[in-house]
Amino acid sequence: MLTVTSVNVNGLRAAVRKGFLPWLAATAADVVCLQEVRAEPDQLPAAAAAPEGWYAVHAPAAAKGRAGVSLLTRQEPERVRIGFGSAEFDTCGRYVEADLPGLTVASLYLPSGEAGTERQEEKYRFLKEFEAYLTDLRAGCAAAGREVLVCGDWNIAHREADLKNWKANRASAGFLPQERAWLSHLYDGVGYVDVVRALHPDTAGPYTWWSYRGRAFDNDAGWRIDLAVATPGLAARAESAVVERAATHAERWSDHAPVTVRFTR
Repeated sequence: MLTVTSVNVNGLRAAVRKGFLPWLAATAADVVCLQEVRAEPDQLPAAAAAPEGWYAVHAPAAAKGRAGVSLLTRQEPERVRIGFGSAEFDTCGRYVEADLPGLTVASLYLPSGEAGTERQEEKYRFLKEFEAYLTDLRAGCAAAGREVLVCGDWNIAHREADLKNWKANRASAGFLPQERAWLSHLYDGVGYVDVVRALHPDTAGPYTWWSYRGRAFDNDAGWRIDLAVATPGLAARAESAVVERAATHAERWSDHAPVTVRFTR
């Protein structure tokens, strides 16, 4: 099996204080994709910056305390890449990928946006550039006989089933028609597969993020925005996909939950 887990840690230093390291020690994952690390490697505890038994690649943002993505792999990568060739976004700590045998795997932290503001326009610029990159990546990997898996916080709920209160969020960033149409084109036009949705086609959620405000977690009023997006050949080998939802609010070490997918090799 190949097991890949992705989680937005909502600040890795804070997650370490709340229980991230015991979770990492217990995971059976071969690859762990982290988002919103919000720290330079030298600001992290050694056990988080260079965990024993893992090869770690960090892509912090130039803006201190913002964004940041990391990849942890049991096997040493053949190649790593930070960013996707974007003059605007490659120093923003939003994308890192690694080549493993037969597989290019990436950790993504897509901008959240804010409806009606420049932040939303920035998100749309990111989507345009990133789609072009994913299109070329799929073609290049197909020619080389490789699969692609991009895991992370995509900050878009694709369908009504992907967030609990969809009616109240029709004008909210993350559920805007243009964002949802972009994901539809990525799947139906470019040819990627939402692995979790393919395995759970008729499920509400499973949600991966719950606001810390109110009782969103207790009421399971969440969003499914943490995705594992793969090329069709790899997606067809997915055997299971689970959200590692904490048993109680007090046991959470992030406002997101890890998403774990198991593939046959």
